[in-house]
Amino acid sequence: MNSGLVDRYLARLIAVPLISSLVIAAMLLLLEKMLRLFDFVAQEGGPVSVVWRMLANLIPEYLSLGIPIGLMLGILLAFRRLATSSELDVLLACGFSYRRLLRVPYAYAIVAALINLAIVGFLQPYSRYAYEGLRYELRTGALGASIKVGEFTKLGKNMTVRIERSQENGRQLSGIFVMAQGQQGKELAVTAEQGRFMATDDPNTIIFRLHNGTLVHNAPGFPVPRVLGFESHDLPIDLPKEEAFRQRGGRDELTIPELVKSGKAAGEKADRAKSRAEFHFRLTEVATMLLLPLLAVALAVPPKRSTSALGVFLSIVMIVTYYKINEYAEALGGRGHINPVIALWTPFLIFAALIWWMYRTLAMVPGGQPIGALERQFAKLGTVAKRWLARANRKKAAA
Repeated sequence: MNSGLVDRYLARLIAVPLISSLVIAAMLLLLEKMLRLFDFVAQEGGPVSVVWRMLANLIPEYLSLGIPIGLMLGILLAFRRLATSSELDVLLACGFSYRRLLRVPYAYAIVAALINLAIVGFLQPYSRYAYEGLRYELRTGALGASIKVGEFTKLGKNMTVRIERSQENGRQLSGIFVMAQGQQGKELAVTAEQGRFMATDDPNTIIFRLHNGTLVHNAPGFPVPRVLGFESHDLPIDLPKEEAFRQRGGRDELTIPELVKSGKAAGEKADRAKSRAEFHFRLTEVATMLLLPLLAVALAVPPKRSTSALGVFLSIVMIVTYYKINEYAEALGGRGHINPVIALWTPFLIFAALIWWMYRTLAMVPGGQPIGALERQFAKLGTVAKRWLARANRKKAAA
């Protein structure tokens, strides 16, 4: 049998579920985040376009999660198809060992690991910083967030504005109330039918041009407030000064070389521990991808005359559980409770030993099935469930 044809056939079988799983996982994560971002931007009164910019900066983070899942499911589903259609038995009978068949999955794994290393090591830190910068700009109004209709909005320290209606994307305002406090106890209250904001040559000042309204001016020296009706009145507004967003420096905002430098730099022990924990967390995240082909193959092959999908479910559970343990280990290492190398690489070695045992049981033990006991219990549960459903249907038919 031509080994090149077999490799190309395996590559096609893996590619379709890999890409599909990656796209579906990334889209589900983005859709879940999109709803919360729309709610956040609406509460801050920001433009809808900022949601897409924030989501774009989250894509590297979600790809770093989706690539391992897509890789594992792609290999697992491809080998499961070979196993359930007896093609795997034919290949093994023709002299292709599991070790030989893993050549193509490992080619995918190495490429995916290099891509993930570039993402978590260099791209994700910058995208995370850009995302936090957009959140900061939204909260401080630096993105030109519009005034919320029907609510009292502070403009600076001494001015409050309330708008009844907003049209033309905030360019045409109606039902306007303005209350301003000046120096030495001076107060100014203005109501107007319509108005709009207009830019000036000074970037720190805008003009609020009001039409058809009434102005009430009061000061400590006035016996009674002065009232003035107007057809057009320009009210200057001093914009609050924007504080510059912080410099990039969070642990999840540093690239791998920066983490190495930060972990060796002189400074507080807690900071060095956090940098080292983040560094080893990213390395174990990439190294785990080289174990996924072995895990996928070990869980892909069901017992003979069985089409159970328990391996698919178990693979996702194992990956999610391991990543949660890794996050907890990173937190322990970052707090200095335990050496980050021990905290993060010990779970990795245990996980690697478990995967190697499962693969060795399948590939080197005659008739070996790493999850055979679980498969049998799963089959028994399925039989009990079928009997219970059949009994329930009979009772329902009799009634």
